Amino acid sequence: MSMETTAWTQLHSVMNAQQERRPFARATLRRIAGFARPHRRRMAQFVVLSVVTALLAVATPVLAGRVVDAIVSGGDESTVVRLALLIALIAFAEAAIGLVGRWLSANLGEGLILDLRTAVFDHVQRMPVAFFTRTRTGALVSRLNNDVIGAQRAFSNTLSGVVSNLVTLLLTLAVMLTLSWQITLLALVLLPVFVVPARRMGSRMAKLQREAADLNASMGTRMTERFSAPGATLIKLFGRPGQESAEFAVRARRVRDIGVRTAMAQTAFITALTLVSALALALVYGLGGWYALRGSLEPGAVVSLALLLTRLYAPLTSLAGARVEVMSALVSFERVFEVLDLKPLIDEKPDARAVPEGPASVEFTDVRFAYPSADKVSLASLEEVAALDTRGGAEVLHGISFRAEPGQTVALVGSSGAGKSTVASLLPRLYDTDEGSVRIGGVDVRDLSAESMRATLGMVTQDGHLFHDSVRANLLLARPDADEEELWDVLRRARLDDLVHSLPDGLDTVVGERGYRLSGGERQRMTIARLLLARQRVVVLDEATAHLDNTSEAAVQEALAEALQGRTALVIAHRLSTVRAADQILVVEAGRIVERGTHDQLLTANGRYAELYRTQFEKPARSDGTEAGTAEDGVTEIAVAEEAEKAEKAEEAVA
Repeated sequence: MSMETTAWTQLHSVMNAQQERRPFARATLRRIAGFARPHRRRMAQFVVLSVVTALLAVATPVLAGRVVDAIVSGGDESTVVRLALLIALIAFAEAAIGLVGRWLSANLGEGLILDLRTAVFDHVQRMPVAFFTRTRTGALVSRLNNDVIGAQRAFSNTLSGVVSNLVTLLLTLAVMLTLSWQITLLALVLLPVFVVPARRMGSRMAKLQREAADLNASMGTRMTERFSAPGATLIKLFGRPGQESAEFAVRARRVRDIGVRTAMAQTAFITALTLVSALALALVYGLGGWYALRGSLEPGAVVSLALLLTRLYAPLTSLAGARVEVMSALVSFERVFEVLDLKPLIDEKPDARAVPEGPASVEFTDVRFAYPSADKVSLASLEEVAALDTRGGAEVLHGISFRAEPGQTVALVGSSGAGKSTVASLLPRLYDTDEGSVRIGGVDVRDLSAESMRATLGMVTQDGHLFHDSVRANLLLARPDADEEELWDVLRRARLDDLVHSLPDGLDTVVGERGYRLSGGERQRMTIARLLLARQRVVVLDEATAHLDNTSEAAVQEALAEALQGRTALVIAHRLSTVRAADQILVVEAGRIVERGTHDQLLTANGRYAELYRTQFEKPARSDGTEAGTAEDGVTEIAVAEEAEKAEKAEEAVA
């Protein structure tokens, strides 16, 4: 390895390292050792091979010097041939050991990446929904990619580098001092000229690289947001493509300028160090030749010193930057451990039990709940803020109590933001209550196993989310063992079979990111089909028909009525026409249940429910110009509206 190549490697390491001066945390080192323990055998083999490689690297220059001595002294030809064959054999050995070492290095590095990524991925999956609502997805993905890869360099690069370079340095110094201590000391005088510029230039270029990385990350985030279907639609609707392009170009031009400055700085640096390399070799050949002509040094020793010189500077410069590389790896490990140290707010008990067999009831008893504050569920670095908001969450549910008997349907209605979806999220344990209890089948959900909960409870949310995958894969999330006949059956019941038959690849058609190749109503019906396939005993429908037109809603309501037979259901709806048949309707306002009863009972009470109903169904005005829907005749107007809606649906059914 030439000195300029070594310098470039060192410069690159310094540029890419995070140069934070911080003490080694013993707890961090112990955790790193824990991840390394399963790989200790290969690590030991890797270290041994690194030592052998260092020995072979020093042997070749010494043998080359002996060849020169044999030639100059007119020695036996067989000696030169033997030495040449030995050099060739060492070269083969170095190549073979290099391949084995690279295999071990790759296995160590990739094995560590696998362990770390799996640990982080599994841990993140256990985090509550509040974690995902606060965290920037790109920052979280970066922990799984950049930081994990940075951490594994400690094993695949730094570990082998420190060991092999230390052995090489000691052996090279020992041999060079044996050959000529004067030349060796003079060669070491040039070391500061070689190392100091690398560190100073590396520090300066590292700042440029970090700025470029930040700008690239900013552009990446901007592209991710703007190139998604909702983001692109928003930009087109507000007509800002020119401004968006200009803002993007500012960052892109800065990255270009940094790239030009970095390229010129690198070229100037390598040129200067090439000159230093030539001067060092000139010193060895000049002073060594002078000693050789005076008879105080063998000619072969001069050649060996020149070759060993590159073996001396390479480990010295690498070891000089080893601390930077170690600290960079330590920072990466700490950023990974930072995520692993976030404790999930929802944990499954060791003795968690299954939901009792048979029809299951749902019961809320004096439930009080406040969304957790940011410091309990997130990290400032994942939210990309200076400090987390430590204020406690305000209570949003105040003593919610109700019971849905097995097979009953309970509907939650009320104003937007009243707490209906919050109530629904407590049932599948997306959050846990602060006070009170939520029970399924008479058992507190905190005492139930997650697997049993998933098998018992199904939920259709408002957004009808689908993955960028095929229709088949999105359905099989509910029940992976379902056959094709069952898939077509639920599609038929969700009134989607004709649509899927018309798609180019049928069940194997990819629906696009978040299902945006389908209409809003089609996405929602797809999630309903997934629910039908799951066949769970308890069902939560959170605005399940919000995106459907009247015709689709009527069709899906029929499918849902069939699917909900014998099942306990919690239904949230703004469109009150969808909850008339509920066994019990709960009116939620400001986190409290203010009314409860059947549809007819609540209309007769002429309270908040009747007010909501009038808002949706009363006529705008009578033919004589008087206002419709006064308090006195509100019930009459509601009855008229009901009859009108029934007639409308009857006409649609006939059509």
